[in-house]
Amino acid sequence: MIESEFITWEAPDDEHPVRRLSQRSYDLVSRKQKDEWLTLWAEDAVIEDPVGPSFFDPDGKGHHGLDAISAFWDLAIAPVKAFRFTIRDSFANGNACANIGTFSTELEDGSLADTDLIAVYRTNDEGLFVSMAAHWEMERTLATVRKPE
Repeated sequence: MIESEFITWEAPDDEHPVRRLSQRSYDLVSRKQKDEWLTLWAEDAVIEDPVGPSFFDPDGKGHHGLDAISAFWDLAIAPVKAFRFTIRDSFANGNACANIGTFSTELEDGSLADTDLIAVYRTNDEGLFVSMAAHWEMERTLATVRKPE
């Protein structure tokens, strides 16, 4: 496990390169390090977060290429004040890793939400992400929205 105050890793862990890259991604997102985060992605990478049509991706075709991934950051990550990642299980094989957990967010107005999901990452031979597919349901996340006490 990489050192990060933003990640609670309850899953199996080893030095699998895709698992480590996913951990690095979580840490960079939490620290709002967009430029460094973009270096983790191949030029032709695609993000589906969530998989299928959503308000982040009305056509459900994913965000293809670094320019689209950068725009995805601005749309989905930048507005979030704080992230915490809790990973309860992780399966790493070959050039892929699937993490099961909860992404907890705090928005600028103080609203909190938890997204239970499975995030599947794939890399190329250079060790860069070529895809990330996050499987989660908007309705389930919206049901967790709450104001701080």
